[in-house]
Amino acid sequence: MLIVREACEKDIDTVYDLIIAIARHHDQAHCVVTDKSELLKSGFSETPLFGVLLAEIDGEVAGYASYTWNYSIWLGASYMNIDDVFVWESFRGQKVGEALMQKARSVCQVKGVNRMKWEVEQDNLQAIKFYERLGASVDIKGVCRWSVN
Repeated sequence: MLIVREACEKDIDTVYDLIIAIARHHDQAHCVVTDKSELLKSGFSETPLFGVLLAEIDGEVAGYASYTWNYSIWLGASYMNIDDVFVWESFRGQKVGEALMQKARSVCQVKGVNRMKWEVEQDNLQAIKFYERLGASVDIKGVCRWSVN
């Protein structure tokens, strides 16, 4: 049975492992600078800065989605920013990604938020097709990053 639930403090090892897994999947493990202590402090305090949804099939973690809340001055409203969506290879094709996205949608609805945004690599055609099947529109834009340290 497939369920999706909010992660809690006791899931920190799993959450960290999933973050490393998606970074490796994208050949970007060297970019992960956070650690479990930071994740606990930032995501599982009284005022969490992010949320994590865990998908489980028969009690085994199959994947996750992480998110933050942002504000759009054009909308005049908050929106959910999906940071990562990742499904272990052995669970792909079992609607885990769809369940994660539908749960994220439900979290938005409960909070009265009516928009979700996320990034996808332009050459990740399989993911783009998946997101469009969910009803999302895909805008091709560049992402700018500027380290100001």
